[in-house]
Amino acid sequence: MTAGRTVRAVGLAVAGVFAVTSTMTIATAMNTTPATAASATPAGTTSAPTTAVPVPIKSHPRPVWLHAHGRFAPPTAHIRSNAVTYDQKRVHAGARIAVGEFARHHTTMVALRVTGLSPGRTYGAHVHTKPCGAKPDDSGPHYQHRKDRHQPSTDPAYANPRNEVWLDFKTDRRGYAAALSRHDWRFRQGAARSVVIHEHGTARSPGKAGTAGSRLACFTVPFERSGLHGPFSRH
Repeated sequence: MTAGRTVRAVGLAVAGVFAVTSTMTIATAMNTTPATAASATPAGTTSAPTTAVPVPIKSHPRPVWLHAHGRFAPPTAHIRSNAVTYDQKRVHAGARIAVGEFARHHTTMVALRVTGLSPGRTYGAHVHTKPCGAKPDDSGPHYQHRKDRHQPSTDPAYANPRNEVWLDFKTDRRGYAAALSRHDWRFRQGAARSVVIHEHGTARSPGKAGTAGSRLACFTVPFERSGLHGPFSRH
């Protein structure tokens, strides 16, 4: 299997398509160069690859393989869902989301897959610090590897796709999209709790960096649950 195909396979597997067949395949993908990873990202996805820093194996945190999936429902639904839509015109009730995390050594990959959203539309998406709630702001600010003292953070030195997890995507004519992000750091345990979908793509300019409009929907995800085995832990 070539390096490009390996990265694509891992990305799809983390998003919920179980295409990874061995630990060796995953290890190869996690050490692939950023250029290869970017070229392997499917059309309509976003990717923020970085180069992993080699660390002695004894100091590596335990790997995490996580797969979470949900179906969006309004916060007033009789049966509560871990996926909440605050704007049913742009994130329809019944639309589906899957988020995967694969963390090995000091590298993290996060993948997102959505189905049933409005077709041909660009959405912003980021990992946030708190679980979803009845109100859009309940999910807190963006998760940041290096935290900005000023929140909400709009400084490009902190609000950027290398320091945060950005998963912006554009849906196809069927309302499907996928995104993949890769980083050379691990989530702090308990500090990354959800993925929020926003109304448009994420800005990068000073004073607006990291902003993507209103919070349309939120999906609670228990990132960085160390010591999981499997190929995935389902929630």
